[in-house]
Amino acid sequence: MFRPKIPTMPQPTGLVTPPAVAEPVTITPATQVPQPAPAAPAPSRPAVQLTPGSALTLLGGGTAVVLVVGAVLVSMLLAVAITAASVAVCAAVTRSLLTKR
Repeated sequence: MFRPKIPTMPQPTGLVTPPAVAEPVTITPATQVPQPAPAAPAPSRPAVQLTPGSALTLLGGGTAVVLVVGAVLVSMLLAVAITAASVAVCAAVTRSLLTKR
C-alpha cells in the first residue's frame, strides 16, 4: 500500500508504420541581387573629458541622490512601523473591552 508503483510503458500492438522519409530537393538560386555599396563610416564622437570640477559635481549629485532615496525609504519604514504599533494597540484595547463582559 505504501510502496510506489512504477508505471510500465505499454508495448505497441498491431502494425507499426515507419515514419515517412523526406526526399532531398535541389534549390536553384534566383537572379543575383547586387550588393549595396558600403556605407561611409560615421564620424567619431569626441570622448567625454571629466574635469576635476565636473567630477566633483557628479560625485556630489550622486551622494545627494543616495541620501534622498535613503531618507525616503527610512521614512516609509518608520511609517509602516508606527502603523503596525497603532494597529496592535487598537487590537489589544478592543480585545480587552470584549473580554470584560
